Amino acid sequence: MRVFVTGASGWIGSAVVPELIAAGHEVTGLARSEGSAERISAAGARPHPGSLDDLESIRSGAAAADAVIHLGFKHDFTDYAASGRTERAVVQTIGDELAGSGRGFLFASGVAATPGRRLTEEDPSPYAGPEAPRGGGEALAFEYAERDVRPVALRFAPTVHGAGDHGFTAVLVGVARERGVAAWIGDGENRWPAVHRLDAARLVRLALEQAPAGGIVHAVGEEGIPTRSIAEAIGDGLGVPSASIAPEDAAEHFGWIGGFFGMDIPASNALTRERYGWTPSGPTLLEDLAAGSYFAVAAAR
Repeated sequence: MRVFVTGASGWIGSAVVPELIAAGHEVTGLARSEGSAERISAAGARPHPGSLDDLESIRSGAAAADAVIHLGFKHDFTDYAASGRTERAVVQTIGDELAGSGRGFLFASGVAATPGRRLTEEDPSPYAGPEAPRGGGEALAFEYAERDVRPVALRFAPTVHGAGDHGFTAVLVGVARERGVAAWIGDGENRWPAVHRLDAARLVRLALEQAPAGGIVHAVGEEGIPTRSIAEAIGDGLGVPSASIAPEDAAEHFGWIGGFFGMDIPASNALTRERYGWTPSGPTLLEDLAAGSYFAVAAAR
């Protein structure tokens, strides 16, 4: 299958690309810079010049593919609304190009808060419309099922971890190093799902090959880790104390990530495992923290 991948040189995409190639797929990756193009070529894929802001490059990449895996996202939390507008425009561009073809359109999404219970693969996203988080991209993409597209939501855990991670967990490590304390919010019983990067990549490939139109897969290896446990593991790794931060002080202490770290967002993976024969086998988040790579990276910055 010829697969066009946005975010191909990113944290998740750079694991997905070799996974696809090893399974016999032909991969083209969106490359926004010479460095991105070099990394995509080194992985065995063909670079396609462009960016998320260049909708014509998105359209032409989708036009030449049998399926699209959209993993790119502008992680600008200083202007998250603008990131959402970009995401919505990209989803619409890909959907319009694939309309009437029956081709697959897999796209990165996230687990959403469902207070009091675990989110399941049968729960619709509560986010719809241009002003919603991520531009309401999941709901918009699913509208294209009525136009003969095979949309599939890839709901990633908030932390996709592993050696070299520069996402949410690495940010929390940086905050703890700067503040001299590894903190959780309130009682720290709110839970975060997690998944190892290589487990996530394998699931993306399985979803490409198997998921039906309107399918939802949960890239969730661990359904909910108490944030106190995460903070204590960070404290152990950095050799700093761990402590609770009052919810009203979270924004000042953590910055933009405080709003995310205070959420209770457990998510089930039971249906994903059953439907796609997926068994997460990589290290857990706490095992990755204990291995020390997060602290070596933080110290080098």
